[in-house]
Amino acid sequence: MNLPNKITLTRVIMVPVFVVLMLVRQIPYNDYIACAVFCLACISDFIDGYLARKWQLVTNFGKFADPLADKLLVSSALICLVELDRLYAWAVIVIIAREFIISGLRLIAVDNGVVIAANYWGKVKTVIQMFMCIFLIVDFDNAFFNIVEQILIWAAVALTVISLVEYMYANRRVIMDNDKD
Repeated sequence: MNLPNKITLTRVIMVPVFVVLMLVRQIPYNDYIACAVFCLACISDFIDGYLARKWQLVTNFGKFADPLADKLLVSSALICLVELDRLYAWAVIVIIAREFIISGLRLIAVDNGVVIAANYWGKVKTVIQMFMCIFLIVDFDNAFFNIVEQILIWAAVALTVISLVEYMYANRRVIMDNDKD
């Protein structure tokens, strides 16, 4: 197993650690420690992809495990934030539904011999979602940060919808070609 894949697996292992830190309120400074774990996991996402491309270590396992690790991390954070009453359930439903839809689209595409790579809107959406999670995890309780949190929530939802529409439009032939069966 190469280094980028090991980093990806480490990110998967960090998810339950993060969840425990988020939800066990008796742990001193749990929000700050959880935020540090979340940030390390986010940084590892960029590092493993960078190293895999730079060292030409892109593998089928990495193509499968890296996006899965990202979805596990972000979805876990979003669900924990709903549990802690820091994020609207409807926003999480929109975000997670988009991930299911895009994953389904990618499965259809692979079946047709097409690879759908992440695009600009998807990458921006991911970065905004990660920043939103960081702000909501730390949960600074003052007016300025409350406004920033709301802006990030609405931006994340908007970018989620925009990236979904863009993916669907850009890959409409994959969907239409599959309907001929």
